[in-house]
Amino acid sequence: MVKFSKQLEAQLIPEWKDAFVNYWQLKKNVKKIKLSRNRVSIDIQEEDEYGFSILDPIRFIAKNLSNRFRNGSQKSKILQVTSINRGEGDEENIYQTELAQLFSEEDEVKEFFWRLDEELNKVNQFYKTKEREFMERGEILNKQLQILLDLKQVLNDHHRRNLQSKSDSGTPTRSSSGRSSDYSEGMTELDETQSEASTTDDVIAAFERNGVNVISAAMRTKAKKGKPKTAVRIDIPATTPTRTITAITSMLWEDLVNNPKKEGPGDFINRKKIQCAEKMIRGAFVELYKGLGLLKTYRSLNMLAFTKILKKFDKVANQQASEEYLKVVKRSHFVSSDKVVRLSDEVESIFTKHFVNNDRKKAMKFLRPQQQKDSHMITFLVGLFTGCFVTLFSVYAFLAHLLGMFSSKTDAGGYVETIYPVFSTFALLSLHLFLYGCNIFMWKNTRINYNFIFEFSPSTALKYRDLFLICTSLMTAVVGAMVVHLLLRSNGFSPTQVDAIPGILLLFFIGVLICPFNIFYRSTRYYFIRVIRNIVCSPLYKVLMVDFFMADQLTSQIPLLRHMESTACYLLAGSFKTHQYQTCHSSKTYRELAYVISFLPYYWRAMQCARRWFDEGDVNHLANLGKYVSAMVAAGARLTFVMQPTLLWKVMVIATSSIATIYQLYWDFVKDWGFLNPNSKNPWLRDELILKNKSIYYVSIVINLVLRLAWVETVMHFNLGSVEYRRLLDFFLASLEIIRRGHWNFYRLENEHLNNVGKFRAVKTVPLPFRETDSDD
Repeated sequence: MVKFSKQLEAQLIPEWKDAFVNYWQLKKNVKKIKLSRNRVSIDIQEEDEYGFSILDPIRFIAKNLSNRFRNGSQKSKILQVTSINRGEGDEENIYQTELAQLFSEEDEVKEFFWRLDEELNKVNQFYKTKEREFMERGEILNKQLQILLDLKQVLNDHHRRNLQSKSDSGTPTRSSSGRSSDYSEGMTELDETQSEASTTDDVIAAFERNGVNVISAAMRTKAKKGKPKTAVRIDIPATTPTRTITAITSMLWEDLVNNPKKEGPGDFINRKKIQCAEKMIRGAFVELYKGLGLLKTYRSLNMLAFTKILKKFDKVANQQASEEYLKVVKRSHFVSSDKVVRLSDEVESIFTKHFVNNDRKKAMKFLRPQQQKDSHMITFLVGLFTGCFVTLFSVYAFLAHLLGMFSSKTDAGGYVETIYPVFSTFALLSLHLFLYGCNIFMWKNTRINYNFIFEFSPSTALKYRDLFLICTSLMTAVVGAMVVHLLLRSNGFSPTQVDAIPGILLLFFIGVLICPFNIFYRSTRYYFIRVIRNIVCSPLYKVLMVDFFMADQLTSQIPLLRHMESTACYLLAGSFKTHQYQTCHSSKTYRELAYVISFLPYYWRAMQCARRWFDEGDVNHLANLGKYVSAMVAAGARLTFVMQPTLLWKVMVIATSSIATIYQLYWDFVKDWGFLNPNSKNPWLRDELILKNKSIYYVSIVINLVLRLAWVETVMHFNLGSVEYRRLLDFFLASLEIIRRGHWNFYRLENEHLNNVGKFRAVKTVPLPFRETDSDD
């Protein structure tokens, strides 16, 4: 049977951990009582060793009768719990326990109940705070929903009136002078003007019915001296390129001309914006329902914790105090209040009625998404593909040694030029996927809520077994293709045909990535494509956590991008037919593309920082942008030094790379990991650590420092004697950078998770569309 402490640890809400009953501390208090009782019993036994009295049986019977009488008739007098009002209303009541019966371990028992009262008051206060927060959010959402429904009705009525006016107008009879046509056009313009005025009045009435004061454009033009107080608009976040460009051009127009355009119903009310507003409100209801569910879980787990710890106390103290104290717990606010349950039922009914056309089954898919169940088949396939990969790689190494690769150095060089870019591309990608799977495994074991941080859907989020399956199957296919390619080349098949195998393999995997059928993790594949689109189109898309996290991964995959460049050139230039490999190495276009590819990941990440600064106004994002600009400069200097190994460029490489490395290390340790705090209770770390062994953090700091200095090899430029060994060293260094990034990922998300825990943030805050703003803004 699983101990309750482990059950509680597994089921509690990680972001609210500090607000739960400290069951482990209460267990320590109970253990103190038990140790004190053991000491008393030992002392009594030592006193009994002096002799035996004929009156001892009578004393024993009298003592048992006394205990039974006390436990039976005076059960309610063991303790007394009082509720003290702080003078701020019923919500500020605190509980305090007084012992009505003396215990042999009086100090330890008093400490236990003092701690118990403290935990009960803490739970009550947190529950009241969160309940009040969710109730207020529910009221705001109801108001937003009512505005949405009224505006939809206004638009529908306006559309119906337009259709009716068009049908009633008909085709006028044309006179010889043409006056009938002019009269008809004038009447049409008049009808449109009246229709717009009517729509404006309806929109204003819709807002005012929901308690929102609206100042229309017409009223604003009349009231030049008396400025209106507020205006209302639909505030749609600029999450797409179209909205971003519109927002920027509007802002620039207002800044340059200093004449904000007048707001009429057409500026802030249209069908597309209504659809966006409906989507935002629907997402807000989903998050509210999720928060209410977490609060219900919080209540049930804490109630169970109080019950378990009081039973432990009764067993150790040989008393019946749990019944009396549990009555108080059940009367406390976090147990007796039913506001959360009622609001949860109300959200279910509202969501079912207004967002899914009374389809409750569909509503539950939104409100209660089911998590994926672990499948033993995935574990089996991971083992199968791992065995296949090891076997095929062993066969490949054996055949390469047996066949002596090729008879001439030219053939061997051509073979390396054909195979190396494709193999290294998939090998580096698989290594990154494997390390990400290890990250997920560690995040899950340490209770880091990565799904909430990345805003992943629990029904489609990948687990570590899924990632292990992807990388093992990927490498099995790649090594299998290498074995086939080697066998065909060694058996005399035409190189023109055989050397197309790596390109076919690459095209096959691209086809799998964009495959529209619901196979091979389609939702994850399409989500990945959307994230890459957001990164490439930076800063036009709003930056989410998953976007800049993925962009950081790309900054560590520049060698992979360079290998993809080589493979694309190899296929597009037809080198697999002509075997003229210098086309993809010595051409001016290839060298220029090398700069572009080396800069792009840093550029994308810098543009994300600029967008976040634009959205949030935090200067730290500009400082982060400077870090990526320094990395771009250092990457350009190193690339130029490789092509022009002069003393000047060597000095430039040392200077720019040193500055960039210091900048990056500071940001890694201080900003991303939250380390190097001299005032921390954990020297030079942070106050809160998830891993129990502190030495792991210090080792990680050293590893990150050493791997950040891998650019020194560019300056040293070791002479390895052959191109193949040089490529092997480059592949090794690229692998070390990916290992560093996988290592960085864990502590980056640990720090983000602890920030959420510090703010008790377990539910995403969704922006709402309808808000009041100053009319002059």
